[in-house]
Amino acid sequence: GAVGGPDSSAPQDWEQRQEEDTLLIERILLLVRNVLHVPPDPAEEQGVDGDASVHDRVLWALHISGMDDLLKFLASAQVEQQWALHVLEIISLMFRDQSPEELAVLGQGTAGAEHGEDTRELESLRQRELAEKRARALQRPTRHSRFGGSYVLQGLKSIGDRDVVFHKGLHNLKSYTHDLGKEPRRVPRHRQA
Repeated sequence: GAVGGPDSSAPQDWEQRQEEDTLLIERILLLVRNVLHVPPDPAEEQGVDGDASVHDRVLWALHISGMDDLLKFLASAQVEQQWALHVLEIISLMFRDQSPEELAVLGQGTAGAEHGEDTRELESLRQRELAEKRARALQRPTRHSRFGGSYVLQGLKSIGDRDVVFHKGLHNLKSYTHDLGKEPRRVPRHRQA
């Protein structure tokens, strides 16, 4: 019969799953396990060296169909723990012909090559960034732009008989008052006009 009703493409919550759906999932897992369980027949598989064996081709078909992602999901999802043993058996059959040592060396080889490539790429980016920083530093003026110099305002007397020394840029001269830079006296709120 139809599984999941009219909209079977939508994922079902495990609580809403029917007994038929559970049986179907178990049958599919058992089918995959049984297909992978078939022992290799050297008399039948007389291919050229380096040719993919039947087992390898089955694994490739599982990968293309997305079954490996489904198995990873079933193995890691908390609510799908009932399938853990089936998934474990399937995974052990997938790696049946491989020795752990070979797998570890293969994993390190690709990871090591990728790591070396990433390191080289990062180093070249770092060198480029340092070169850009140096170029920007050379373009910068030696004194910071906020420095306006000090000027003596003749005709304006400061305390004593000396002329006023003005420490801001000349463009600020228009707004000059004797109170420049002093803290304004704070008038309490109840004394304010």
